[in-house]
Amino acid sequence: MSEQPNPEKILQTGLGFWASKTLLSAIEMGLFTELARGPESFDAIIGRLGLHTRSAQDFLDALVALGFLERSGDRYGNTHETDLFLDRRKPSYIGGILEMANHRLYPFWGHLTEALRTGQPQNEVKQGGAGLFETLYADPARLQEFLASMTGISHSANLAIAQAFPWKEYQTFVDVGTAQGDLAAQITQANSHMRGVGFDLPEVAPIFEEYVSALGLQDRLTFVPGDFFKQDLPKADVVLMGHILHDWDLPTKKMLIAKAFDVVPEGGALVVYEAIIDDDRSQNAFGLMMSLNMLIETPGGFDYTGADCSGWMKEAGFSETRVEPLVGPDSMVIGIK
Repeated sequence: MSEQPNPEKILQTGLGFWASKTLLSAIEMGLFTELARGPESFDAIIGRLGLHTRSAQDFLDALVALGFLERSGDRYGNTHETDLFLDRRKPSYIGGILEMANHRLYPFWGHLTEALRTGQPQNEVKQGGAGLFETLYADPARLQEFLASMTGISHSANLAIAQAFPWKEYQTFVDVGTAQGDLAAQITQANSHMRGVGFDLPEVAPIFEEYVSALGLQDRLTFVPGDFFKQDLPKADVVLMGHILHDWDLPTKKMLIAKAFDVVPEGGALVVYEAIIDDDRSQNAFGLMMSLNMLIETPGGFDYTGADCSGWMKEAGFSETRVEPLVGPDSMVIGIK
């Protein structure tokens, strides 16, 4: 006997923004960072966060029901996951991407239907403002938040790349669009013979250098300022592009892959990674929705399948390609010259 149709998944997804905004508001107010010191009483949390008595209990108990807090009596504490990943004081903090989601993406995604019908971005550009990157790079505070968000969304994949790629065959690398430099840092920490370059716009330099210095890697990692639209990439055995290609239209994607091909030696490699969509385009929902996010945020960006990227690499001259899963929705596409 077949099961009766059930609307639960439809309702859960359709109202998913309720749970999303509850978590995002908790992060915005620093709740998990406060509770990282230890469980607090209901009254203490109200006072510390400035919650209204009408909303506080529903808010905190909703976070319990969603699995983000634990409660014993009237005391609330972090779960193991929220303590590890949502305490701003810990290096394992991934909340940067969620802070950006709260400040930028949440309101912009309210206009997804318009984006689907017009093919146009729904961010600052819509009101005649500058584009995504011009907006972010013009404001040091927003740039810091954005670069931290890139570390948050990339850190687990960065660790996997540092371990999974055959680094013993190479000596040098350049991380294109390096942001804070977490990928470069993980590679050098896990592979003592490697030396690397972080390549990004000049405004990123102090943020990169602070991050790298805090890890004691300044002797093996160097920042090179530059604009990949205007100049060649630094030469290296391996070129890495993490969460870069999906920002741009197809001609720009191909241009960047060609620039990587030009600067690696015979036997050198290009490593592209992000939420690579499965070739059947039916499994990696995160990757597909990330592509919709590129619709919201950019004039021509989109995410793509491993087969797509392999084809572009071979068109540029790479003789061998392969796709390897990393963690969660992320995979890397490797091209060998």
